[in-house]
Amino acid sequence: MSGPVTVVARRRVRPGSQAAYEDWLERLTGAAADLPGYIGAELHRPKADEREYTSIFRFDSLENLEAFERSDMRARFLAEIAPHVDGDAVWDRMTGLEVWFDPPPGTVVAQPSPHRMALLLIAVVFTLVLVLNLALAPLIGGWPLPLRLLLVVVLQVTLLTYVIMPRLTRALARFIYPATKTVS
Repeated sequence: MSGPVTVVARRRVRPGSQAAYEDWLERLTGAAADLPGYIGAELHRPKADEREYTSIFRFDSLENLEAFERSDMRARFLAEIAPHVDGDAVWDRMTGLEVWFDPPPGTVVAQPSPHRMALLLIAVVFTLVLVLNLALAPLIGGWPLPLRLLLVVVLQVTLLTYVIMPRLTRALARFIYPATKTVS
């Protein structure tokens, strides 16, 4: 299963290197804009007494993210910023169903637009429930309501989780995750 992937990168910037780091990140996200599957990136600056920046990158698939991670362009950018940071960044990937659920407390991950998610889920759930009920009525119409409902819910959740939402999320990623460059 492959769908949109969000990567949260946390990196400690050396004192006095904040401007160089932000300029570097701006150039990196600008260069990444031309990569296949790149959806967008955000920057979260550290609090006044901290040095850890959080960057959030989105790609439409794990394959496109991995191609970026293996690219010469990324290697050049990492070599360029090395003197300005303390060690490597800490990366966390979120793929698949994580976008359906709130991340653990303390995780900084921009969520998709709630209005767009609601609109998409209403359309998908309505259509799926209608189709399942119409298709299954001749087969299970005589079953007690709780059993019919259980079967429809099990089929609906299974189809949404493994078939429909991964494909739909990938196809509509730019609608669900508006591309942004930076957030203060």
